[in-house]
Amino acid sequence: MKELQDRILKDGQVIGTNILKVNKFINHQVDPVLMEHIGEDFANHFADKGITKVVTIESSGIAPALMAAAKMNVPLVILKKQPSKTLHNDLYQTQVTSFTTEKSYELTLSRDVISEDDNILLIDDFMADGEAATGAIRLLRMAHATVAGIGILIEKSFQPGRRKINEQGYEVYSLARIKYMDEYQIDFIEEN
Repeated sequence: MKELQDRILKDGQVIGTNILKVNKFINHQVDPVLMEHIGEDFANHFADKGITKVVTIESSGIAPALMAAAKMNVPLVILKKQPSKTLHNDLYQTQVTSFTTEKSYELTLSRDVISEDDNILLIDDFMADGEAATGAIRLLRMAHATVAGIGILIEKSFQPGRRKINEQGYEVYSLARIKYMDEYQIDFIEEN
């Protein structure tokens, strides 16, 4: 998605060679117009998949996932990273380690919001090592739901996430695929 790539080049900040800071438009300050366009793109790409729910992991995936869910006219389910007083029993849980923070957390899904009849579009802001997506897929498998596709805003293609997810048999559709980045440049994989 050229609009997202352009915004990454304009406002993204590379830290080292593997962290991309996008706090000016995705995960601290959110650009609602960009999120709407992202939601439209995901909705169009997955239009023929019979999606019944969009799922994301809190918190940076919420805005684009909500826009996609709205465009598809389906509910959004948010997988929780933090314990909650309202989510305390009848849960699916799995441990996930974040690439960015290098911390583990219990990813949680309430059993009453996903069923075996659901056809899921999983949306996340980044894909690096594929750990978050793999954890989300584990939870959705526990619920016997079908993962129809995975939508990623920014994929760091020089890391193994896409390969790991593809090896599990899932389609990954990324709006911006970065093949290389450092403090001075960001190179994208151009899709045909």
